Amino acid sequence: MSEASHHRIRDRIAHLAPKLEIVTVPELNRFVRNGVDLVAGDIAPEIVWNTQEAYMSGLLPTLMRALLDSPNVRWLQTFNAGLDLPIFRRIMEKGVRITKSSAQGVVIAEYVLAHALSLIVPIDAQKALQARREWGRTPYREVSQTRWLLVGYGAIGEQIAQRARAFGVDLTVVRRGSDAGLAHRTLPLSRIAEALPDTDVVVLACALTDETRDMCNDAFFAALKPGAILINIGRGGLVDEDALRRGLDAGRAAHAVLDVFQTEPLPEDHWIWSHAQIRVSAHTSNSGDGVQPRADIQFIENLERYLAGEPLMNEAERSEVGLA
Repeated sequence: MSEASHHRIRDRIAHLAPKLEIVTVPELNRFVRNGVDLVAGDIAPEIVWNTQEAYMSGLLPTLMRALLDSPNVRWLQTFNAGLDLPIFRRIMEKGVRITKSSAQGVVIAEYVLAHALSLIVPIDAQKALQARREWGRTPYREVSQTRWLLVGYGAIGEQIAQRARAFGVDLTVVRRGSDAGLAHRTLPLSRIAEALPDTDVVVLACALTDETRDMCNDAFFAALKPGAILINIGRGGLVDEDALRRGLDAGRAAHAVLDVFQTEPLPEDHWIWSHAQIRVSAHTSNSGDGVQPRADIQFIENLERYLAGEPLMNEAERSEVGLA
């Protein structure tokens, strides 16, 4: 784990100290245990905790190298909610258990609702009237009268569903398997076209797989209700960006809120930056101030479960990384 992460939780795991030898990573390619520097070759961790702050501070290569080189690793707790990156397949092929983070679900759900509400309620039109000192009405469809299509119902999708249902929306969820508890109806991805003509807000919160890649293509936008809102907080690869441009320009979608893109960072000369119907954020929908505290709690609870031989929370299935 990073040194900063250990500093935050060390008092809360003190009762586990007799069972643990904790190695921290204070900087790139440096390992420390009990204040003593260690040689990388002497590191053979059983547990690796990969936090968002470790990623942001450039420590991820050091943590992942220690994980991949160690024959002893049994469990990785990662800040990621989705495991589409190839490294997670390599890790699971080693027999390592992976638990994902659900800590970002709350703030991403708030991001989705904030953008959707601000586009449904005519805030920009009201602002324009104010600028012109014009006393005018701005009628609009009430949020509770809108129909939403949520693609994906993992930890993040469920948080989105809770908040959308609180506003009284009609909710259809696209997912594999059983019905989503908060949805009015549940469909498999193969039947998504059935819902598109009646949908006012589409939220993409699913994993990127061979099945979902470029799912928002020309056929998707042709079937979509004119004037709908598309919000993508899943993966950039879910949206064919050229098809998106054609769909927006043809009025098949009124707005797109994009937090993720085919290429990240989004190139400075990319057309998406300047398109009037698109809102851009830099893969930052998960940047709420409550994410790290929730992630700390999740790791501590899973650590206690792991040491007690109990089931881990939010453990990934092999199918999530493309393994049978």
